[in-house]
Amino acid sequence: MPDYGPPGIGGVFPAARAAFEELLADLFDHQGASHAGIEEFIAARGREVHRLMLQEWFEQHAQREERLPEVAGSDQVVRRAAEPGHRRLLSTRFGTVEVERIAYRAKGAPNLHPADAEVDLPVGRHSHALKRLAAIEAARGSFEAAVAAIERATGTHIGKRQVEQLVQHAAADVDDFYTHARSSGSGSGSGSGSEEMLLVLSADGKGIVMRPEALREETRRAAAKKTAAGGGPFHTRLAGGEKNGRKRMATVGAVYDLAPMPRRPGEVIRHGDAGRTERPERPRAQAKWLTASVERDAEQVIGAVFDEAERRDPDGEREWVMLVDGARHQLDVIHDQCDARGPVSR
Repeated sequence: MPDYGPPGIGGVFPAARAAFEELLADLFDHQGASHAGIEEFIAARGREVHRLMLQEWFEQHAQREERLPEVAGSDQVVRRAAEPGHRRLLSTRFGTVEVERIAYRAKGAPNLHPADAEVDLPVGRHSHALKRLAAIEAARGSFEAAVAAIERATGTHIGKRQVEQLVQHAAADVDDFYTHARSSGSGSGSGSGSEEMLLVLSADGKGIVMRPEALREETRRAAAKKTAAGGGPFHTRLAGGEKNGRKRMATVGAVYDLAPMPRRPGEVIRHGDAGRTERPERPRAQAKWLTASVERDAEQVIGAVFDEAERRDPDGEREWVMLVDGARHQLDVIHDQCDARGPVSR
């Protein structure tokens, strides 16, 4: 085991130091290369240096971990047997590292590893940074594109199904997030919003291309009929006059606070100032609350939007604004909600 001393001693992180010195030596030999080639060379080789730094940091942490007399989990079972040297793999944005820690054991109970909680290790194999990157990239486009983007950025390959699972797990906390935001006061709650702030409600619909097994029965029959007839010329967009048999309608809703900002027409549409760098101040949404669903009907989603608005303004003391496009069904649902909930100052 390497000698991990305080910073400044040459024995700290020896493998990472050796890899870095080797990178510098190889970099010196690339004097005639282009700057683009050198940039790619440093990025690729640098990942291994970073991976070794992280690996040796975990080794340092394992060496310093102190044995506890006993450990009890949420099952209230006391574990007194301690076995060092238990290892697990962790996929990170630098590559895969091995984490060693002490396992606390009791007959008939799963092992506990307090060191995992101490350094906030994830439950699964992928690091929090990789999970966050997967969620960001998946929101930009397809899962295939997310896989390619992650590999370009990190050099780490994650399978498409794994990316799907990481994104699903990331989205599982959305409802808990808003519940916590309400209880902690980070979102406008009952009586917490200023009466001068507008309360803005918004609803919209979006057609989403679905896998065949996720289509509604009627839509699935239409899709099968179209496939039997030869299908359409485009995979993602419809040709002129082509019937859609691959989508389901998702309803999206939002509620947020907005400070009124009266403006004249000339402040909204400006002429003859293309060369000006100064931009007029724009309204900014605050305390945003969002919801969306493919499974629930528009009535349920819009009803949830009105529920959140009433939670923020239970006495109807604020001015409400509803933003919606010309979708007839959504307008009917909104009018039904207003009629059912009684008169308010909207």
